[in-house]
Amino acid sequence: MKKILQAACILAVAFASVFAVRLKQPKAAKPNVIIILADQWRAEAVGYAGNKDVKTPHIDKLASQSVNFKTAVSTMPVCTPYRASLLTGQYPLKHGLFYNDKPLANEALTMAEIFKENGYRTGYIGKWHVNGHKNGEGPFSARDKPVPRERRQGFDYWKAREVTHDYNNSFYFDENDKKVYWEGYDAFPQTDSAIGFIKQSGKNPFLLVLSWGPPHNPYETAPEKYQKMYDPAKLRVRPNVPAEMQDSARKVLAQYYAHCTALDDMTGKLLDALEKQGIAENTIVVFTSDHGDMLLTRGVFRKQRPWDESALVPMLIRYPEKLGKKGITISKPLGTPDILPTLLGLSGIKIPASVQGTDVSAGILKPEKYPLDAALITLPVPFHEYNFSNGGREYRGVRTERYTYTRRLNGPWLLYDNQTDPYQQNNLIGKPEYKKIQSELEAKLTKMLKDIDDDFQPADVYMKRWNYNYDHKDSLRPASYYEELKTR
Repeated sequence: MKKILQAACILAVAFASVFAVRLKQPKAAKPNVIIILADQWRAEAVGYAGNKDVKTPHIDKLASQSVNFKTAVSTMPVCTPYRASLLTGQYPLKHGLFYNDKPLANEALTMAEIFKENGYRTGYIGKWHVNGHKNGEGPFSARDKPVPRERRQGFDYWKAREVTHDYNNSFYFDENDKKVYWEGYDAFPQTDSAIGFIKQSGKNPFLLVLSWGPPHNPYETAPEKYQKMYDPAKLRVRPNVPAEMQDSARKVLAQYYAHCTALDDMTGKLLDALEKQGIAENTIVVFTSDHGDMLLTRGVFRKQRPWDESALVPMLIRYPEKLGKKGITISKPLGTPDILPTLLGLSGIKIPASVQGTDVSAGILKPEKYPLDAALITLPVPFHEYNFSNGGREYRGVRTERYTYTRRLNGPWLLYDNQTDPYQQNNLIGKPEYKKIQSELEAKLTKMLKDIDDDFQPADVYMKRWNYNYDHKDSLRPASYYEELKTR
């Protein structure tokens, strides 16, 4: 009995010691968060995605240490709507920026405000594009003006400009609205400023968005060093580029890839800085883009369209301390509104009720817990390069791991099996053998729209609802538009 009592005492002391040690252990440091945001960089234009022409060794290395979301969807694939969804975790018809160059409401609860409330230093460098002009002001009139302090949505460190694509003659406004020119190709000094911000942060956790303008057109403006790396004659084009446009596509690809490689070098420089500061392990690094670029696939340029070249973007998340440094590939979809709640989940921060997106962080290491099987692709109002006269139409759609399904106001529009038809050349709408799949995807789309209160009305309804004016001739519709609606 005496021996039993002695053993019990020893165990009690041992448990008490372990408990005391646990109490004394410091709470895990909050992770830093860096979002590297390119403009118009489509998902397949990176080496790690299998593209053998583009040179992106630093991003490829990052991918080997990151979570790679293969089906990352730009929920509304155009600049302002994407950026507002990234900042708020909301869908375009909720935050109201479903048209470029409209101002995000001051009342919006944003990424920077949430992280700031949790003790983070916040910084933004580069393209902003959510402080557009108001009614009565000229189209694009806010692009060269400073963003007032109260309109910076919680970001304190500030070297930003609303919009420019003149990358070699580029300026920004600082915290005091002082106009300063970036020297040379603006992505280079912007990255240097990001590194300076990181070095100044000390032990405080920080949120930093580095928002580059390239590889958005004009394509021919990358530094000469990078342009010389690409011979158009040696580049491959996707089979969905019309035969008569393939030579033109190669020339554009060479210029586009030159921008990509310049930005890849800057990615490597930024990642090296994290290593030198000793904070790489506890820093969440996101590399992504706001939307893609058709680059003459289907004979057209730019974005807003539901095809993968426009709607899919690169999406890497590296967080060694929590996720390790072994590459993880997730094929299930991720939409733009899901990025903010996922970052909050990884950071251990409560997700506000205003956020509509889904936190997928629990499903990164446990695929059976991944909560999404579809992401929305939407265009409530077509505008600018894809306005009604240029063929633009309102649409809603879903992108799953395997299928793309969209409908317009007058009914089903596109259905692709992306597994058997990766270049989306065979529209399966109305094919008897795909009737069941089409019906299932239609039901999924209907439910997802209902969940976010998207009533899918003609564009004018939303423009009136938000008291917006169309720019230029965006409101003009060809006669064919009204013919289409007769079948609605």
